[in-house]
Amino acid sequence: MDRKALIREYKASRRPMGVFQVRNTLSGKVFLGSTADLPSMLNRQRAQLQMGAHPNRQLQADWRAHGASAFAFEVLDTLTAPDEAGYDPREDLRTLEAMWLIKVAPFGEHGYNTEPKPDA
Repeated sequence: MDRKALIREYKASRRPMGVFQVRNTLSGKVFLGSTADLPSMLNRQRAQLQMGAHPNRQLQADWRAHGASAFAFEVLDTLTAPDEAGYDPREDLRTLEAMWLIKVAPFGEHGYNTEPKPDA
């Protein structure tokens, strides 16, 4: 296959979407998130940490202190998109992430996420 065909095939393929975590294997602390493109997001998380540019300052500080070998990048759950045109996964991803936030509770001393504010 030529390069243009490979690019077209990549763009046409469905990317796995779902919930991921970056886990500090020394402390057990977790950073949890969701995305419509798991492979790209995990690469992005790793790249931001390696470049010292991750938006989560506490996670970045622990990465600097302990190094890359102290972290695991893991997929917790995947979302299968229905075969309907125009499907927008954002709401389903938010719901799936909310379920995992309750289950894992990556807040305070247990994680890097900020605790959600109660609905007013």
